[in-house]
Amino acid sequence: MREAPADDACPRGSSRVYGKARSGSTPVRPLSSSAEAPTTAFQGGPSAVSGGGSGGKGGPRTPSRSWRPKRPGRLAVRILVGLLVVLLVLAIGGYFVISSRLDKVAALEDYEGRPAATAGTNWLLVGSDSREGLTKAQRKKLATGAAVGRRTDTMMLLHIPDGDGRPTLVSLPRDSYVPIDGHGSDKLNAAYAFPDGGPKLLARTVEKVTGLRLDHYMEIGFGGFVGIVDAIGGVEINVPQAIKDRKAGINLKKGLQVMDGGTALGYVRTRATGAIPDFDRTQRQRQFFSAVVKQAASPGVLINPFTSIPLALSAADSVGVGEESGVFNLLSLALAMGGNPVTTVVPIGSLPTINGQAVVKWDQTKALRMFKALAEDKPVPKDVLPK
Repeated sequence: MREAPADDACPRGSSRVYGKARSGSTPVRPLSSSAEAPTTAFQGGPSAVSGGGSGGKGGPRTPSRSWRPKRPGRLAVRILVGLLVVLLVLAIGGYFVISSRLDKVAALEDYEGRPAATAGTNWLLVGSDSREGLTKAQRKKLATGAAVGRRTDTMMLLHIPDGDGRPTLVSLPRDSYVPIDGHGSDKLNAAYAFPDGGPKLLARTVEKVTGLRLDHYMEIGFGGFVGIVDAIGGVEINVPQAIKDRKAGINLKKGLQVMDGGTALGYVRTRATGAIPDFDRTQRQRQFFSAVVKQAASPGVLINPFTSIPLALSAADSVGVGEESGVFNLLSLALAMGGNPVTTVVPIGSLPTINGQAVVKWDQTKALRMFKALAEDKPVPKDVLPK
């Protein structure tokens, strides 16, 4: 009978693992049911991710972190940033395009005795009766006639205060009888029509009779007038009375209505109303100008590229501005007109006939009070405003 091996020859609990002697003296235990199942990166919770228990020794190799879906918020942010970049590029490009197309006019200049700079910002807004750019058919359709040269059909002074006050828009009747350098006294619009006149002489005349230093000048002719109105899809005007004027090419009913460029042009030009036609004209001109700017600055126009782009290009091609003015100045003008400005006319004293011409003489006392208030950036006294 063979003797059993000594204990030290074959230790208890010893075995061979893959042909090598197993270390340790504990008995070999069968695998648990959980160990028999294959382990993946998504099983076992945190231990599977961290390497299978303490130190991750002995367990299967797993990814250092689990996969997570992309957050939809990040995609939205990227899209928004991309849109903002595109809009910024378009805005910068549009600024340079419009700036390059603006017609610059030499209107404001220094001269001996020029008023000192005053508070606020003062614009001289001029509407000329220039037919430049209109074809023969367009002149016939718009009933503008075929007069050559240029005369000022509309003149308004816009004061924009430095603070939060309301802007003031003052009509200067074209028949105002005022002193004009080198020509004695004459109608205000003559300063523009004289052979040696034009924007410079007109601006100088306005500065001297008002005591206000002008900061900006803007001018528009018949063709530009029509183009801007059509670019914004027409302008809404409340017509106080029915007007039929074949010379102006209009036949309007009383009440609120949307006018296209040609109709609006006839509306502000007609002399077929009122005992003093020029006063009615100045009132309609202020009404129209305010309506156009408010419509142009409305969100429905500004955020719609099909209206804002044609408007910007039409304005750039149609409007003449002083050499000191640019796109941002025009934007400031638009914002001011959208701020519910006070609209009025220079106080009138009398309507005499001088040298065979019917003229308008200002009420000097009230007119000086009006312009003094504007020079001091204050509201115009209520007793000065015509009723």
